[in-house]
Amino acid sequence: MQTPSPQYRGYRSFDYLEPHADYRVFDLAPEIGRVAPYDLGLTDEQTERVTAILEQEHVISLHEHPKVLTADPHQLREYNHTGRNALGYEGLARSGMSALFDNFMNGTNCVTSEHGWKWNDVIFDLGLRFADIAKQDYVVLVRTVAEIEDAKSAGKVGLVAGLEAATMIENELDRLDILYGLGVRQMGIAYSMANQLGSGLAEPQDGGLTTFGRRAVERMNKLGIAIDISHSSDRTSMDVIEHSAVPVFITHAGARSVWPTNRMKSDEVIVACAERGGVIGIEAAPHTTLSPEHPEHSLESVMDHFTYCVELVGIDHVAFGPDTNFGDHVGLHDSFSGHLTIANAHGHVEHPRVPYVAGVENPAENFTNIVGWLVKNDWSDEEISKVIGSNILRVLKEVW
Repeated sequence: MQTPSPQYRGYRSFDYLEPHADYRVFDLAPEIGRVAPYDLGLTDEQTERVTAILEQEHVISLHEHPKVLTADPHQLREYNHTGRNALGYEGLARSGMSALFDNFMNGTNCVTSEHGWKWNDVIFDLGLRFADIAKQDYVVLVRTVAEIEDAKSAGKVGLVAGLEAATMIENELDRLDILYGLGVRQMGIAYSMANQLGSGLAEPQDGGLTTFGRRAVERMNKLGIAIDISHSSDRTSMDVIEHSAVPVFITHAGARSVWPTNRMKSDEVIVACAERGGVIGIEAAPHTTLSPEHPEHSLESVMDHFTYCVELVGIDHVAFGPDTNFGDHVGLHDSFSGHLTIANAHGHVEHPRVPYVAGVENPAENFTNIVGWLVKNDWSDEEISKVIGSNILRVLKEVW
């Protein structure tokens, strides 16, 4: 974990409001120090190299949820019901990241409904986050590659607004334009369960991309919304890759050949994505990217998926989308397992349960440890630069 950025001036979410009077206050998880630091055993020279890389290179997470969870996971539903999630500014200031794709509450945005993905709830979620961001100057909403580069130059963090599924547009194609107008620049097709666009990875039958889904892909291409197929079924993923005029992202997943669950992507999908110029971001949400060599989920498990994907499709098509937040991510999964269809997506492969993923537990520590692992394992500066940021920028220059 890095020292705080000098550009961060200590702002906390909703500092512009009066606690208790203007919004409901919850006891939140700490952004720093919730779990023990991860020791990679680096030498002083290696540590200096990690610091230099983080300072000099674009460091971009392809998928995060940088909100701060409640200290008690049982309060998460009430917390999300308010529509107002705190953003972890202090943690981001220590992360070394220059930009991240924020995917907000995704399927847990139960402001007006118990089941998420409602149009009004998504707008509520986006609007409150954007209002909070507008009241400070360290995290900046970015909508172009130039704005990402400007944020890096200024020592700030660029936030790309993303959504894990297009379920909320229902059959209204122009809602994509509205979301683009509000600042959304990345969107998934389906989140595990099928919707009007296509099938999710948890469905028993894989219907592929629908006719409406094809129109939605075309509209996202025209607008410049990057498409994510992380939670889409295999056939839907292949259809999207084929139908999109520009490369697509697998923002947060791993390789099914390493860990055989639906939540991981097949070699066929990963290769097809890469052949069209796309990138897979390796994820680290609890109990996803495990491996036979490291079934107790940790940074080592995550990097087993990374090395496999690099060998499969090459260094130019792999990045990182850790998919983490500040707080008890395992508790979040337990609280929203029905909403997120976790059991159907992850399957029933036996593995040890962990309280957190050591080394990639939250956005503040992820890239310090990822870069540390790469340095320790003798990856070159050029290779590290590609996988921590420049591969993502290459795709965005084509898509946006």
